[in-house]
Order: sequence, then C-alpha cells, then structure tokens
Amino acid sequence: MTKLLLSLAASVLLALPVAARAQTIVDVAAGNPDFSTLVTAIKAADLVETLSSAGPFTVFAPTNAAFAKLPAGTVENLLKPENKDQLVAVLTYHVVSGKVLAADVLKLKTANTVNGKAVTIDTSKGVMVNNATVTATDIAASNGVIHVIDSVLLP
Repeated sequence: MTKLLLSLAASVLLALPVAARAQTIVDVAAGNPDFSTLVTAIKAADLVETLSSAGPFTVFAPTNAAFAKLPAGTVENLLKPENKDQLVAVLTYHVVSGKVLAADVLKLKTANTVNGKAVTIDTSKGVMVNNATVTATDIAASNGVIHVIDSVLLP
C-alpha cells in the first residue's frame, strides 16, 4: 500500500507543470523572456544541472539588453564550444554561494563569487555590482535568489 501511495504521489508531482512545482533559478530564468541569452549561455556552459541543484545560490542575472551592450560578436564567441571554459568563468562570476537577499547586499562591500574572484558592491547611489546597476531584487527561486543587473560582469 505504501509503495502504491508513493508511486501515485510521484505520478501526480511529475504531471504538474513546472510552474506548479518549486522553480529553481534556471526555471525562473527560463520562464522570463528577458533572460533568454542568459539561459542559452547557461546551457552552452553545461551549468543547468549545477544551477538547478540545492544551492542556495545568489545570481546577479544580466538581461538580454545587458548582453547586447557587449562588443559585437562577444556573445557569439563565448557560446562557441572551444570557448566553454571562458563562458563558465564569466557565468560563475555572476553567482555567489548562499542566499543573499537585497537587505544583505546593502551591508556588503564585496562578495566572493563561485568563480573565485570577488565583485565590488557599492550602495552609495542605488546598488551597483562592479559597474552593473541592480534593477530588480529578491526574485525567489527554490534554490536561491536572483537580482537583475543591467550589464554583464566580466572577471
């Protein structure tokens, strides 16, 4: 009987649309058309599984417009298989271990990224991460939080 109930519960959970289940950082980004370039990059870097894991993570997520600010050809070049290591370095420079909410960010001067390098945080005129302005905060995911930024961070 227990096996039957577990099987039934698993079937119901799998039948639920992603929106009805707890959404990971990747799910949240994939559900927002403003992050399509970021999601493409995450897939090309083979980081979907990592950013869908338990975490928690804080992601400073650049929008499509942020990627468009890069010099022509930069995104296309990073997406090439031979540049995967460089793409991983760029993307992991946008990720901090742990769930750092906006209220916590306001107390920081720097944050160590999973890339191994720190980003600078300036709250004197809004919130800046390096040279990127934070435009939206505390977008919840089951495995962390997303803060939207208007520029791509380069390590």
